[in-house]
Amino acid sequence: MAALVIAEHDNASIKGATLNTVTAALACVGAGGDVHVLVAGHNAGPAAAAAAQIAGVKKVLHADAPGLDHGLAENLAAQVLAVVKDYNHVLFPATAAGKNVAPRVAALLDVAQISDCSKVIAADTFERPIYAGNAIATVQSLDGIKVITVRGTGFDAAAATGGSGAVETVAAVADAGISHFEGSEIAKNDRPELTAAKIIVSGGRALGSSDKFNEVLTPLADKLGAALGASRAAVDAGYAPNDWQVGQTGKIVAPSLYIAAGISGAIQHLAGMKDSKVIVAINKDAEAPIFSVADYGLEADLFTAVPELVKSL
Repeated sequence: MAALVIAEHDNASIKGATLNTVTAALACVGAGGDVHVLVAGHNAGPAAAAAAQIAGVKKVLHADAPGLDHGLAENLAAQVLAVVKDYNHVLFPATAAGKNVAPRVAALLDVAQISDCSKVIAADTFERPIYAGNAIATVQSLDGIKVITVRGTGFDAAAATGGSGAVETVAAVADAGISHFEGSEIAKNDRPELTAAKIIVSGGRALGSSDKFNEVLTPLADKLGAALGASRAAVDAGYAPNDWQVGQTGKIVAPSLYIAAGISGAIQHLAGMKDSKVIVAINKDAEAPIFSVADYGLEADLFTAVPELVKSL
């Protein structure tokens, strides 16, 4: 039995979500199976070499061509189809990039996609959250090739070093010519990336303005070396940028410590952070749903409590 992980990378290095996906792939194939990684890009030799170092990876398939440079879904899906016949499982990280490509691959293979897999029970049986994480569905697939997107918070990251996989060059598919890359504007941030952060300080609509959001939460995040997050309500109100949003319609996170200040705890927000190891809630509403998932709850005015917390650190 063999599984193929579709690496998410920037041509120079492998992104963290790929490591969690490798762990899921290892669970799919069991002790006697092989896990291979596909690195499709342009001038992506360094990323392929990094993938070969991931613990548990036996082989890296390296496809290199200009048409694969930016992970365009049409070209990447075609590249996956060109090599997929030897595999029982094809796994993508459940990121924006993975969710863009996986459905195309599943449709072209005429198989059902297993989305947001959070646990592997057996080679053909998986768990995935439904209803904003309020229920867990057990899904069995009889398809010959199983196309799976992996929720990173459900699996530990595989070690990025210690492996000794072989790198094999495979023929790159021709550019489909259906879409092309125009450009990108990357926001510069000195803080940890939200989905990879060990500590997250997150704020809600109770902060009242973007100025207060930064004035109150930034010092705490600076003290803890934390990433900043926000509820959907805070983002919709313009207090924080879109890429800070945590929740069902934002980013799914599971840090070691999640501090929620002024967040009521709507279902869609809880779906994005309730797997955090330790949750601290600060809210003056004793009935706020966030307290139902919090390990530590402080019923207090965040404008008083957070500065006091900063002073004590």
